[in-house]
Amino acid sequence: MSDMSDMSDITRTVVVVGSGPTGLLLAGDLATAGVPVTVVEKRPHKISNLSRAFVLHARTLEQLDARGLAEELEAVGRRLGRFRLYGRLSLDLSTLPSRFNHLLVLPQYEVEKALERRALQAGATFRYETEVTGLTQDAQGVTVAVRGPGGGSKALRAAYVVGADGMRSTVRNAIGLPFPGRSVIRSVMLADVRVTEEPGELLTFDAVGDAFAFLVPFGDGYHRVVCWDRGRELPDDAPVGLDEIRETTRRALGRDFGMHDPRWMSRFHSDERQAPAYRVGRVFLAGDAAHVHTPAGAQGMNTGLQDAANLGWKLAAVVKGYAADPLLDTYQAERHPIGRSVLRSSGGIVRAAMAGRPWTIALRTAFAAFLDTVGPARRKALGQVTGIGYRYPAPRGSHRFTGHRVPDVALAGGGRLHEAMRGGRFVLITPEPYKAGAGREDRLAVERWASDRRTTVLVRPDGYAAWAADAADAGAIETAVAAHVG
Repeated sequence: MSDMSDMSDITRTVVVVGSGPTGLLLAGDLATAGVPVTVVEKRPHKISNLSRAFVLHARTLEQLDARGLAEELEAVGRRLGRFRLYGRLSLDLSTLPSRFNHLLVLPQYEVEKALERRALQAGATFRYETEVTGLTQDAQGVTVAVRGPGGGSKALRAAYVVGADGMRSTVRNAIGLPFPGRSVIRSVMLADVRVTEEPGELLTFDAVGDAFAFLVPFGDGYHRVVCWDRGRELPDDAPVGLDEIRETTRRALGRDFGMHDPRWMSRFHSDERQAPAYRVGRVFLAGDAAHVHTPAGAQGMNTGLQDAANLGWKLAAVVKGYAADPLLDTYQAERHPIGRSVLRSSGGIVRAAMAGRPWTIALRTAFAAFLDTVGPARRKALGQVTGIGYRYPAPRGSHRFTGHRVPDVALAGGGRLHEAMRGGRFVLITPEPYKAGAGREDRLAVERWASDRRTTVLVRPDGYAAWAADAADAGAIETAVAAHVG
């Protein structure tokens, strides 16, 4: 590990603090782009099977597909094409405009294993059992003070630092950012259990009276159960018993499915918080360090992975000199509103589940009926939860596609967009031939539509349209490519 005397030659690197899914995807993207990146993690090198997240949504699967990982994760997970909420609301995911028109149920540790392998293969450096104790920044870079496994204090120097170190982020505290919000629900119980009676639905969720619960299988013989009893709010460190989980689940779902042999049980509280800024100078926040919310909708890990996908290519472009620093400000402009939206949607789901008074239960029933019968409202809700419905701001006068997610369209020659994006490249899809130009070949793939579409679209490395035009000549295309690709 570097000390203070030899840091001057590494100020074009990035330090990522935290090796959860967000930090791992970001590190893999940076390393793939040729940016030296070091991941600092205070835990030992051991991916835990006790993680809380267990669902990948459509937009996240699209991002993983663009990195060549979706197929292997789909092979070990379980697809969920439909699920039921509040007993009567059935949500059909087969109508999603994505090749991943389902949820993928699999534990977080499977995602982490795939992302870690990718980051290592791309050349990322990992420093486990290394804790960040502080940081300072100046006009040229950031100095990160760390304490290694031997207890000695040293320092790392980087051009930029990203805090992906969770809700209690040391990086966020070091740059003096508050984390406003509140605890929404306390004493939530969580466990992985075996069952003797398989549920009729792949994902079972309901709330009755003072209890709610949901149950979902991992595919390895265990089911994840999350449940809550309004009348029994205990501290997080209070013991959890299987009998208590069984009883709460029985009240919420009508039966306990013969739960037995738990491999772990815990109790936690759920907060809604968001940092006011995702960037302070050369330091960024991503994932739970930037925003936390209730587990309803299973949006936490997915939102963090989308943060990483947005930030990684921008950091790489600036560090390597292809773009100017203001590009990094768009991370805040694009991701902060989505973090706020996720807080609202996940909070709405859990508040509906917690409804205890007759009028709030009636309101929940009416809302469920509204979503069940009104197609546009249901599509909008599914678009938000699965991530495919979000768009980023576009400059005034831009083409209608600008800022929108670009689907995995078919390309001439039998390929598809996500395959062309691999390696972290921009993709220019044109109706006519266009030459990328010297020096851009590793950052820009030029493809043609498989159809007779005449629109020209420049797709960013995170899969959103940077620019589009219905009738663009070579000069207009070159101007756009120069502005966005560099």
